[in-house]
Amino acid sequence: MRTITDWLTEYGESHTNQTNKLIHWVCVPAIFFSVTALLYSIKLPFAIGGVGGVPVNVAFITIALVIAYYATLSLTLAIGMLLFSSACLFLCYTLEQAAFMPLWLVGVIIFVTAWVGQFYGHKIEGKKPSFLKDIQFLMIGPAWLMSFIYKKIGIQL
Repeated sequence: MRTITDWLTEYGESHTNQTNKLIHWVCVPAIFFSVTALLYSIKLPFAIGGVGGVPVNVAFITIALVIAYYATLSLTLAIGMLLFSSACLFLCYTLEQAAFMPLWLVGVIIFVTAWVGQFYGHKIEGKKPSFLKDIQFLMIGPAWLMSFIYKKIGIQL
């Protein structure tokens, strides 16, 4: 089984161009948020705590699974991703309450725009996106960025 260091090193090999890296700093979190928003828009027919409790949506369940995946790679990474995921969920809640546009539509617009940016970044880089080699790299992108934040503030993976 690959370690988090193995995953991050291999991911980094196709992300060396500074412009591509900058694009990833914007687009990877945007894609993560947009997927969260799309999944948040899918409501489930029950609530935590029964009637009148906290409504459940697919994003809650998916994020729990995502955090469990990150925990298999690094507990500290999982904690950071839990904090970021929680911020995404809060933003979804806030946008849904504001009701200026359906949350799913916000998710679609951000998703498409961010992926256009990602592919443009890889065109500049001259290398294919890592996920075309292994789909798990879709989960490693956010971890790769989190690893830079951790390094900057002195947290070990």
